[in-house]
Amino acid sequence: MKRLSFLFLLSLTILSCKQEKKTPRTFETIKITELKQDSTSIRAILAISNDELIFAGSKGDITTTKDGGRTWQTQSLKYNDTIIPHFRSIAKNGENIFALSVANPALLYKGNKNKYELVYTEEHEKVFYDCMQFFADGKHGIAVGDPTEDCPSVILTSDGGNTWTKLPCSQLPTFEEGEAFFAASNTNIAIVNNTVWIGSGGTKARILKSTDFGNTWEIFDTPIIQGDGPQGIYSIDFYDENHGIAIGGNYSKPEDNNANKAITTDGGKTWTLVANNMNPNYKSCVQYVPNTNGEEVFAVGKTGISFSNDGGHTWKQISKESYYAIQFIDSNTAWLSGHEKIGKLVLN
Repeated sequence: MKRLSFLFLLSLTILSCKQEKKTPRTFETIKITELKQDSTSIRAILAISNDELIFAGSKGDITTTKDGGRTWQTQSLKYNDTIIPHFRSIAKNGENIFALSVANPALLYKGNKNKYELVYTEEHEKVFYDCMQFFADGKHGIAVGDPTEDCPSVILTSDGGNTWTKLPCSQLPTFEEGEAFFAASNTNIAIVNNTVWIGSGGTKARILKSTDFGNTWEIFDTPIIQGDGPQGIYSIDFYDENHGIAIGGNYSKPEDNNANKAITTDGGKTWTLVANNMNPNYKSCVQYVPNTNGEEVFAVGKTGISFSNDGGHTWKQISKESYYAIQFIDSNTAWLSGHEKIGKLVLN
């Protein structure tokens, strides 16, 4: 009797596992609803829900919709009454929104209910911050920028974004001359639990990794194209602490598809090129589709939108629409951003 019960339970377990395993989907085309946003370039988005999106744009605007894009509310920020911040980074922890500008001076704002305060500034002729994210605990956050010395610029918070501190070069890897980051889509930082990865470009295309909220760092080489200013890693994503993907290419030669996509299975220590000399070509953002076990991946850029259902090994272009960034809210819905537009993607 016990043996029969055990076999019955085993068969149920096997059946359950089979039911949970999803077959990767295929898409020939996709439908995107385009929402115009006049006179602003949008590279930093927060996809909150099917109805709610927040973006930070190039005119110092932080704009929100809560009804799927039918109406928008905008908060316009200025520094010293004359400087309009150009935002390419946005992040959220709890109810607070953070927006970070590029170029000199670097301006990091914290806001809640359309009331924004400046929580970090940095003035330097070389200052240029590219990306910002918070860890899941909401207390720890990180923003990264191009070198002002011989190391990357990394600022951290451990109090929920109230105060930020720049790490000294003694705590960071040394960068080569001409190595930096790209402010293409606010996605050259990826975070899983306490681990954070950052992708670089220029003379080197490398991965920086920290497992303690950004306090100590390792750095690893990748085979992604490198050696010239606009070459390198533009975006990375991880679906767990071991498996990740990096994408980019040469911004000045967007049709090239040589050495611009790579995956890792060991937490970013080693990387293997995929779909080499095959499309997609240059892309500014790559994201795993949630709840697809790392199989389904979308990549977007000025050359269109591509999709993989085998973890990045093979791809299909499914739209020629140009977008800078994509962010999923579930396995069927994503928001996109581009030049003077927001997009809403729905997969059926």
